Amino acid sequence: MRVLVAEDDVVSKRVLEATLIKLGFEVTGVSDGASALKILLKPDAPKLAIIDWMMPEMDGVEVCRRIREQPSVEPAYIILLTAKADKNSICIGLDSGADDYLSKPFDREELRARLHVGRRMVELQQSLADRVLALEVSLAQVKQLQGLLPMCSYCKNIRDDQNYWQQVESYIAARSEVTFSHGICPGCYHTEVVPQLLAAGIPKEKLASLAKHFQNNI
Repeated sequence: MRVLVAEDDVVSKRVLEATLIKLGFEVTGVSDGASALKILLKPDAPKLAIIDWMMPEMDGVEVCRRIREQPSVEPAYIILLTAKADKNSICIGLDSGADDYLSKPFDREELRARLHVGRRMVELQQSLADRVLALEVSLAQVKQLQGLLPMCSYCKNIRDDQNYWQQVESYIAARSEVTFSHGICPGCYHTEVVPQLLAAGIPKEKLASLAKHFQNNI
């Protein structure tokens, strides 16, 4: 996973980048807040970012604020790196839009743990986004029948919007994802099919086996 590192101190930046590479991350490094903001606003921005609070041109708190002001941008998980360990400063950083904070000088294991949380949050967010997209696609494919359907009382055909009459299954199939199979219900078998079979000379003793055949194909 890619991580953006924004740190103006050269030594701290190199140590942080080296630590992240050892932890298996792909690192993009910058030395000021304006550059960090520019990268984070790109469509292919890293999903994790470690941003120093005190930087030239734009500090880390302002970077967080600017990012959160962009509703169309899928935000990165931002860890604010700061030497300010007092509660008031931490609250200011989190209120600005940072997801987490890390005190300077950082501890390698604490960095690893906080990045693990960040990675998990990014993956959960991506999973949720994928599910929402799949749901939107599914809803877009659904065709829903609504309103009053004019149906013939005798043949049960339906009149469409162009004033043409068509069979129920043809009308529904054209307006939904439904497909139909055809069979004969038990009632129609006895009232419609049996008289025709008897008229055709089919013996009555064979009607039971024929009934089972028709019902199995309903």
